[in-house]
Amino acid sequence: MRLTVAVVQQLLDQNDGFEDTTSTSQKNFSETRRYRIADGQLYYDASGKTSWADSRYSHKGQVATIEQARNFLRTRLHRLNTDGIE
Repeated sequence: MRLTVAVVQQLLDQNDGFEDTTSTSQKNFSETRRYRIADGQLYYDASGKTSWADSRYSHKGQVATIEQARNFLRTRLHRLNTDGIE
């Protein structure tokens, strides 16, 4: 399936309420992202830290760019409602 802008929008519209969480942990970095599809957009919350003492961060309610949405949808197509999309 080719994830054009129109197909991405249709997938986001069809999968309202879908949620997923990812975690990344490396030697000097860790991050957790919580994704949710709502109102035809992909939102995410990101929180993490690095090895520096004052390097904790938290971003709430960020709207994903089209490229971020494409990557998110591409890796989760098998779990999404794709009825009627070719």
